[in-house]
Amino acid sequence: MTTRKPARERKAEIIEAALGLADALGPDRLTTEAIAESVGLTQPGIFRHFPTKQAIWVAVAERISQLMAEGWQAALAGREDPAGRLEALVLAQFRIIQTTPAIPAILFSRELHAENDMLRQTFLGLMQKFQAALTAEFRRGQVSGRFRPDLEAGDAALMLIGLIQGVAIRWSLGGRSRPLAEEGARLLATHLRLFAAGALDMLNLETME
Repeated sequence: MTTRKPARERKAEIIEAALGLADALGPDRLTTEAIAESVGLTQPGIFRHFPTKQAIWVAVAERISQLMAEGWQAALAGREDPAGRLEALVLAQFRIIQTTPAIPAILFSRELHAENDMLRQTFLGLMQKFQAALTAEFRRGQVSGRFRPDLEAGDAALMLIGLIQGVAIRWSLGGRSRPLAEEGARLLATHLRLFAAGALDMLNLETME
């Protein structure tokens, strides 16, 4: 017999099941039948909480937005140094993806790009916020003399976003055999060394030698 739970608790359970199944099955193969089976409900039971599959995706997008906002906020808490804040934001994103591995799958899904404009707009907005935060911290680092003045801040932010996406894809293809945050931190350190003020002079010196 199905245990009756408060509506808020059941909705949260359905959202988490959808995220888990989007990872296990792929977003494009996610069905309300699979969600119902995962949480021990009938399909009509699912639709009592979410009238359509689109409504489930709306809730999933809101949950991911919440996770990212909380992760970014926690990463920046108590930090003032722009280089430290930039590093903290990127590492926070790696940790968010590691704990919610459906995110890369959703980013490259047909559901996102061809069938669900709301989902696409939500993720686009999230990436724009993240890019803006990275850009702002890089500019602050340039003003304080920590980062190279010759590098466009927006380009640096895009390079870091590309790093995150590339490492996340490789992590998924590699069977997630190593912690994503650990691998990401190693490669991020290389990027930060290249961003550092004086890095270009050092590279030119090494080339001359």
